[in-house]
Amino acid sequence: MPASPKSRFTPATIALLLIPPLMWAGNAVVGRLMQGVVPPVTLNFLRWLLALVMLLPLAGWVLRPGSGLWPHWRRFALLGLLGVGMYNSLQYMALKTSTPLNVTLVASSIPVWMLILGRVLYGVPISRRAALGAFMSLCGVAVVLTRGDVTGLMSVQLVPGDLLVLLAALAWAWYSWLLARPPANEPPAIKADWAAFLLAQVVFGLLWSGTFTAGEWLTLPAQPEGSSAIQWGWPLAAGLVFVAVGPSLLAYRSWGAAVGRVGPATAAIFSNLTPLFAALLSATLLREPPQLYHLAGFVLIVGGILVSSRR
Repeated sequence: MPASPKSRFTPATIALLLIPPLMWAGNAVVGRLMQGVVPPVTLNFLRWLLALVMLLPLAGWVLRPGSGLWPHWRRFALLGLLGVGMYNSLQYMALKTSTPLNVTLVASSIPVWMLILGRVLYGVPISRRAALGAFMSLCGVAVVLTRGDVTGLMSVQLVPGDLLVLLAALAWAWYSWLLARPPANEPPAIKADWAAFLLAQVVFGLLWSGTFTAGEWLTLPAQPEGSSAIQWGWPLAAGLVFVAVGPSLLAYRSWGAAVGRVGPATAAIFSNLTPLFAALLSATLLREPPQLYHLAGFVLIVGGILVSSRR
């Protein structure tokens, strides 16, 4: 018999549900701290390069000729582009001009963009309840982007980071739909092994990220003599280890296990704790306390998602 909802929430399950939003919030804060230490797209490349090194002992077999990966390389190349090459690169770029709280709040509207892309790309109908929830969440995003002055929405001047995180949210929404609609002939051995499935994406994602990093270095301003665009040292090393282990591996593994225990709908509610954790971490580490409009935006975004997800 299936476990009752109450019995499902054991301490271990709650820990699995809390680890991903905490890691994602930490990723935004560390990305902000790394500004001026390493270029943002380069940070994303180094992050996934380190994650690749850690994944190889766990699932290196997926790179062998007969693993089943290579007949499906186009699918994994697209997943790698959206989930590895684009999403975090755009997020780190956004953090140059936006705050971790802003970035995580706007990114928490991803379920809304999933509704829209589902309708546009896959013909999935949007119910009235889902439309109402999407409208509430978009209002929350508008509150955050306008810093609480929605009356001046038409004349507001968005910082580049706000637009970049919107683009990142769209990329992740499309990535999520690709995960939700796998082809019938996807290799079962890769699909069943979280490390193999992630490694298959990372291999192609690094090719994309490496290309984007090369473009970034071609456009970097000239550095003063004796200085470098990358400030090598312990702060960079610590930041890289965290983003490679925490948001990349630990959060991914915990998320998969949590979804298996409580289902995607319940897990999605816990994912909306990311802005709350980002607010606490930003206030503690960056001295960027949340404002009243952040609270209003958080309530609207989460409320919209709850309304649209109810049956």
